[in-house]
Amino acid sequence: MVEVDFKERLLDGLGGPWPEPCPLNVRERERIGKDGYHIESLYFDAEPGDAVPAMLLVPDGVTPDRPAAAVICLHQHQFHLGKHEPAGLAGAAMHQVGPRLAGEGYVVLCFDAICFGERTSEQLNGRDYERFVFLRELVKGRCMAWKNILDIKRAVDFLYSRKEVISSRIGCYGHSMGSTHTWMAGPWEPRIRCLVCNCCLPTYKAIHREEMLHCYPNFVPGIHQHGDMQDIAALIAPRPLQMNFGELDDGSPIDCVREGLETISEHYASLDAEQHFSYLVEEDTGHVMSEAMWDATLSWLNRYLKQ
Repeated sequence: MVEVDFKERLLDGLGGPWPEPCPLNVRERERIGKDGYHIESLYFDAEPGDAVPAMLLVPDGVTPDRPAAAVICLHQHQFHLGKHEPAGLAGAAMHQVGPRLAGEGYVVLCFDAICFGERTSEQLNGRDYERFVFLRELVKGRCMAWKNILDIKRAVDFLYSRKEVISSRIGCYGHSMGSTHTWMAGPWEPRIRCLVCNCCLPTYKAIHREEMLHCYPNFVPGIHQHGDMQDIAALIAPRPLQMNFGELDDGSPIDCVREGLETISEHYASLDAEQHFSYLVEEDTGHVMSEAMWDATLSWLNRYLKQ
């Protein structure tokens, strides 16, 4: 793989260049007080007419005069939960990482990916609407991942607009589908200083072998003849990347994950950036955010956002 050529082909497969950003048009909805932090419920625009519902967790004591590092927390593939799970308002406790990060002093941004949470349809159920949007984007000449990446770029724009945030210290974390969004967006958003991907690198090799019906953002038209998912993630180098996996995770078969990790490691090494790539493969563990994964995640974020 020649990196420049592959990245150009990847952008073509995704849907082409990113548009000039429109005004954020931020609208505040409500403020929710919590122990040690507060949540600001709001909208920002990803594209004209496309409002993104979001929640910003701000620790007590963080102000424009005392700004803090920030982390974008991307949710998993749960239509009814969306941003509410990482924001700590619904779902499984292990995935409520927003309050834990706020407790560590980070400003945290959680938002609904398209088709999830509040960004749904009145006519179609979640899975059918997701399929509809995927196909709608294809006939526009772009895929779902293009839209997910654009939303993340706009989330960074939003954090840059907040005086409570140290703009040079923005990280991104995602679990499952949120992990895919993270490593898909990483090559295209250099303002994200470090990234953590938890439990998702299925690879096209594994998807085709196991005949998996995986999340739509994984599928980039025309790219597999040029590379695989690990080659996309490798484009993040030399910026810091941590990846966590459960050995028993059926959604990311571990033999293919290990091949992918080797590819990414080799790419970081080729740039003399070995120290900026790390991974955890946890034995007897599935598709979760375990305490070991959390420890690796927090350690990585602290290493690059607080030092």
